[in-house]
Amino acid sequence: MKNFKNIFSVVLLASLSFACTKDFQEVNTDPNKIEKISPGTLLNPIIYSVSSFNTSRADAFTFDIMQVALPFPSVSGGVHRYDITESAGNSTWNTYYRWINNVKEMRAASIASQDPNYEAIALTLNAWLYSLLSDSFGDVPKSEAVQGDQGVYQPVFDTQEEIYKTIIADLEKANTLYNTGKPMIFGTDILYANNVSNWRKFTNSLRLRLLLRVSKRTEIDAFGKMAEIIGNPTTNPVFTSNADAAILKITGVVPNVSPWGRAIDFTTFRASGGFFIDNLNDFVDPRLAKWNSEARTSDGKTNIGYKGIPSGYNGPESQFKYLPSNFLVALATAPMTSVIMSYAELEFIKAELAQKGKITGSAATFYQNGVKASVEQWGAVLPANYFLNAKAAYNGTLERIMLQKYYALFFNDYQQWFEYRRTGFPVLPKGAGQLNNQIMPVRFRYPTTVVTNNNANYLKAVANMGGDDINTKVWWEK
Repeated sequence: MKNFKNIFSVVLLASLSFACTKDFQEVNTDPNKIEKISPGTLLNPIIYSVSSFNTSRADAFTFDIMQVALPFPSVSGGVHRYDITESAGNSTWNTYYRWINNVKEMRAASIASQDPNYEAIALTLNAWLYSLLSDSFGDVPKSEAVQGDQGVYQPVFDTQEEIYKTIIADLEKANTLYNTGKPMIFGTDILYANNVSNWRKFTNSLRLRLLLRVSKRTEIDAFGKMAEIIGNPTTNPVFTSNADAAILKITGVVPNVSPWGRAIDFTTFRASGGFFIDNLNDFVDPRLAKWNSEARTSDGKTNIGYKGIPSGYNGPESQFKYLPSNFLVALATAPMTSVIMSYAELEFIKAELAQKGKITGSAATFYQNGVKASVEQWGAVLPANYFLNAKAAYNGTLERIMLQKYYALFFNDYQQWFEYRRTGFPVLPKGAGQLNNQIMPVRFRYPTTVVTNNNANYLKAVANMGGDDINTKVWWEK
């Protein structure tokens, strides 16, 4: 709660107890101050702040490590060369825990207000945040986290298995709490405008994402649970169109503003990745022009089509005899979108399950639904002959599904990175200048403040995980 005060100028007044008369209390009550926190007080700051942060991290980290884009020129180092600094995950750790604390207070306020819809939303947001945090680091504090008010300053680390079992159970509980007949009365939320049905669809769609994430592990029966969700849409409603998706519309009206104070900074000294551009060219994909500018001749006078720069390149930038494609500044200019979870992702989850024989239905149809949803999400129209192209058509493989899912996860926090770590797809080219033996890093190192201030529990976590290294695989990868 303390951390969103400055952002949204929310004035909170704790209840005061005076030995005085009722009349005195009424006369001295300031009508402009909030005497009691409501769930709605906390909801919008959480949604905006986490989504905004995630959008900026998609650009600052995921784009580079997943060959979507890269700094250019780039003489040496950088995430696209797998040069991951010790502090690379600091903002992720600090930001997620800050807002986990607010979610905790939101849930307490919803329980105090006896409002099941807000409690369900709080459980959903908590699961979302802990999944992002744990997928980024592995084992992290949860059961004793954000309890400084109770004197717990050195929380134990929960294993990722424990975390996932808890948050999946919380999402199951949230699904049963929603009451579409009960309106959300504490203001209008900026994600779904108080549409309880859509919040419930997000809860269950997120549950599918997280179950798929841990599906290599047998401890949770992930495939069985996913089949049950998909097979019972009345009990477990999920996204059915782009209108249901968890995509925040950033209006540009304060405080709902772009993460970039100057949108031009989004494209300055930047180039689109060669892998990212080349596949879109192969697909003859309409998203290409929605996301990227055309490359130009070295003198900047002539467009030469869409052409990126290979990630992890070695040598000087002068080896490239053209000015590469770049992102369009409109992507970072409000009004814009911040993707939490798309309908396209949901369809690709179904495609993978069908491809593996875990659910009934056509993997090809789910695949095509996912591509179409992603194209339309970005304001383009899918050409009628798109899937007649052998490069874009479904070919029966997980690799093809994951290649298109990679594009569906564009600008979606760390999801491309997480999904690559889960599946090994898409197959990314190796750059001659890549470090770390050209091996994709799979996690952030713990912040040095954690190492110093919670050393005993840190050492236990490291021993359990097998090291605090960018190559230490998390539980669901093993």
